[in-house]
Amino acid sequence: MSATENAIASAEAHSAHNYHPLPVVVASADGAWMTDVEGRRYLDMLAGYSALNFGHGNRRLIDAAKAQLERVTLTSRAFHHDRFAEFCTRLAELCGMEMVLPMNTGAEAVETAVKTARKWGYQVKGVPDGRAKIIVAGNNFHGRTTTIISFSTDTEARADFGPYTPGFEIVPYGDLTTLEAAITHNTVAVLLEPIQGEAGVLVPPPGYLAAVRELTRERNVLFVADEIQSGLGRTGKTFACEHEGVVPDMYVLGKALGGGVVPVSAVVSSAEVLGVFRPGEHGSTFGGNPLACAVGLEVVAMLETGEFQRRAAELGDHLHRELGLLAGGGAVETVRGRGLWAGVDIVPALGTGREISERLMDRGVLVKDTHGSTIRLAPPLVIGKEDLDWGLDQLRAVLAE
Repeated sequence: MSATENAIASAEAHSAHNYHPLPVVVASADGAWMTDVEGRRYLDMLAGYSALNFGHGNRRLIDAAKAQLERVTLTSRAFHHDRFAEFCTRLAELCGMEMVLPMNTGAEAVETAVKTARKWGYQVKGVPDGRAKIIVAGNNFHGRTTTIISFSTDTEARADFGPYTPGFEIVPYGDLTTLEAAITHNTVAVLLEPIQGEAGVLVPPPGYLAAVRELTRERNVLFVADEIQSGLGRTGKTFACEHEGVVPDMYVLGKALGGGVVPVSAVVSSAEVLGVFRPGEHGSTFGGNPLACAVGLEVVAMLETGEFQRRAAELGDHLHRELGLLAGGGAVETVRGRGLWAGVDIVPALGTGREISERLMDRGVLVKDTHGSTIRLAPPLVIGKEDLDWGLDQLRAVLAE
């Protein structure tokens, strides 16, 4: 057996089959490139679902992590530490908000947002106890905890994990009329992805997010934006909501906030909203730990320059121009997305998304499929234009096979 085959066979034998990875075993990575155990190089066009916005082994992030590793990595929230206040302050400023509640994973942050919205609803809005409702969109992806999959419409994520958590109403994504009709006095929040990533990088109709913002403000409902994948530079703005000039009541952040080095997530909001918590009501042993704060601070500092947002916007324009030339040419049905993020619907006759991904892997490009014949492209924001063009050339070659 080859080193790749041996590693995959061992993983299959000793790990639960909750993922179906491409048959590549990565041993090292740098920037936008990864190298497998056989020494073959691959262009990373997925970037850890946006967790690696700043590339593999980003020197600034690695140096920040190394420096903190030598000092202190964990105190728990039983004590203060000297990186916490600055991290919360700088992240709140980046978001134009007042308070931060740090957690670890994206799913934890979504769970925190759900708890926050419910508590705000009871304490501030005056919703009767146990009656709070949160409106979500069909085809959403917010994580895989029991509560979150309770409002998923993805059968694979949901089946056989009941009983499900009540308190959620699902409406079609992009349908403002249905959303408005669903709001009642007991509605405490509308939770949306500004761009639906797992669904295939679905961009809502123009004006939708702005209309949701206005509607929720009028009806005294929190607008919660899950920017775990879409935020922190991916779409050419710090947040995808900015494309419509929208500021939600609450940001849910993760993935790129940890720079691909450590898991870091956060809920960011106003003092009125996050101020509902009292000591002992919510927490996380590792949430806001010194190592996470050190890396998160460097991420915030990098985003404060605007460099990565500009790069994503410029390279994103190029990416979408090139992909647009493929649409309607007999191989690609539709292309969607913003910035360095695209969903490409391949003509089903050419193969499933998985098959297209495997063919690209054979040519040295790593992407991920979703929902039938759709593939997602989300390279690190540090990718060079030449490398991006090479990756697109491999896609063209696969589609011409």
